[in-house]
Amino acid sequence: MRLDKWLWQARFFKSRALSAGIIGKGRVRLNGQRVTKPATQVRPGDVLTFPQGRTIRVVRLLALGVRRGPAQEARALYHDLSEPGTEGSAEPGRPAPPDRDAAP
Repeated sequence: MRLDKWLWQARFFKSRALSAGIIGKGRVRLNGQRVTKPATQVRPGDVLTFPQGRTIRVVRLLALGVRRGPAQEARALYHDLSEPGTEGSAEPGRPAPPDRDAAP
């Protein structure tokens, strides 16, 4: 399956054009190697590293999708290997800024 199509089916990007754009800019790594072609083939067991918002995602492919289904179905396509606690951080390893609305 094409890498851009898999990223779209797994719901990491809202459109295939967005996923193809990130790949085309060389921001995606497949098994540690930089990828620049959206048509690069992926298969279960491959590891992808790519930016998503302010975080760096690292995922292992578990399955190839048949369609772009609901989020629960999409989560079954991969195992997230990203470090826990980096969600929403400005940089990996740096804590997120405090919530201004939180009571002291």
